[in-house]
Amino acid sequence: MRKSYLFYAFDIVFRSLSLMIALPALVSVFYKEYSSAVPFLFTAFLTLVFSFVCKIFHRKANLENLNDIKKSECLFILVMTWIFGGIIAGIPYLFFGIPPIDSLFEAVSGITTTGASINANMDYPRAVFFWRALTQWLGGMGIIVLFIAVLPQFAVAGRQMFFAESPGPTEEKFTPRIRSTASALWKIYTALTLVEVVLLKTAGMPLFDSVCNSLSTLSAGGFSPNGESIMGYNSMAITWIVLIFIFLAGTNFNLLYKVITKFDIFALFKSEEFRVYLFIFLGISSLVGVSLYVNDQYSIVDSITHSMYQVISIMTSTGSVSANYQDWDLTTKVLLFVAMFTGGCASSASGGIKISRWVLIFKIMRNEVKRILHPSAVLNVKIDNNIIAREILSQTVMFVLFYLILIAISVVIISILEQDIVIGFSGSVSAIGNVGPAFGQVIGPMGGFETLHPLSKMIIIIDMLIGRLELIPFVVLLERDFWSFSKE
Repeated sequence: MRKSYLFYAFDIVFRSLSLMIALPALVSVFYKEYSSAVPFLFTAFLTLVFSFVCKIFHRKANLENLNDIKKSECLFILVMTWIFGGIIAGIPYLFFGIPPIDSLFEAVSGITTTGASINANMDYPRAVFFWRALTQWLGGMGIIVLFIAVLPQFAVAGRQMFFAESPGPTEEKFTPRIRSTASALWKIYTALTLVEVVLLKTAGMPLFDSVCNSLSTLSAGGFSPNGESIMGYNSMAITWIVLIFIFLAGTNFNLLYKVITKFDIFALFKSEEFRVYLFIFLGISSLVGVSLYVNDQYSIVDSITHSMYQVISIMTSTGSVSANYQDWDLTTKVLLFVAMFTGGCASSASGGIKISRWVLIFKIMRNEVKRILHPSAVLNVKIDNNIIAREILSQTVMFVLFYLILIAISVVIISILEQDIVIGFSGSVSAIGNVGPAFGQVIGPMGGFETLHPLSKMIIIIDMLIGRLELIPFVVLLERDFWSFSKE
């Protein structure tokens, strides 16, 4: 890897991040909470200093773009951007009395759109809540994808980073140029966010809350300025608006682009992944709704509303709540736990394994069973009548295997540290799937992760980052050959 290219990329990244970090200061000024602007302005200035240092190390190379960047360099830049981004995003929290490891936890939970909060204390200035929501919104579509969309230096080199950061097992783009694809995705993402802000404000939610909740919803993040999440607004209209936009956040944005630009709603149902996504959502929601009606004595309307909300929220790794599901019957909690493993569609804001990977896994299994009966048969795996390449099938199997191994390791360590298997198991699955709230009184929907052992918090922080970047970039870092540097 060439150091000049790495420092040039980090120079661009830090400069861009400094502008984003300064935005909460404008919120402080607008609401006349002037003192709360200082942490964000200081952090923005510090990030600019980092950018200047990187410029010193690359200026002799006279680079104008990253067009001939190598794949190893792309992966390194991608991983380091998310790690440094998490560290920098946590600096403002230090000024509000949050300990360093807790600040890092909150920041990483934000940018990875996990939404697992370190505590239930909501006594902070508005700038803090805006920053939490903004970090999720930036992380939902992808920090690098944003840079590709707006920065010409990433126009060509961004291809490899785009597919490494964008969730999904296949390389999917819908315009000839990656930069155009990234730009279109961010336009759809921004437009849907603005529409939700207007609808929530119309439904009676305060404007500031509407903005923060919309930023968190479209990113499938779940942070809310209300301590009781969406449940705290006690509004059926607000609940259904957020529910619909969570569903959209878990839908393939490439597919949404086609639907919106071509005015063809039926394009959704031509996608096998979307049909499975809808089927699983409605199937689990129906079972949870019946359980709420029979076991928890909910009304029919409440059973339908809360079952659909909680299933889609957990399924897409959003993690916001319309009701305290910790108080629900064991049957419903088991069904919600199953939803944690599904994920949303590829190229969406959701976390988890993703529907497309589950479709591929089951088709691979089916083909292997057929191969036992017909050893000479040529069996291809297809999605939407497109044959999936063998390397993608191998990567999918490897991804699921590593995903389950990482869960197993995290479960063992956290369970021992916390002396609680529920915290260990549900916390690990939630962190790697970027879901957020887990199960139990401690880290459940109304709890917080503040009381966990510091080592448990660090493991969860690592799990959240690995889960957001979908394992592969981090697995590559374990290869010795990867760590080879040169000046040019």
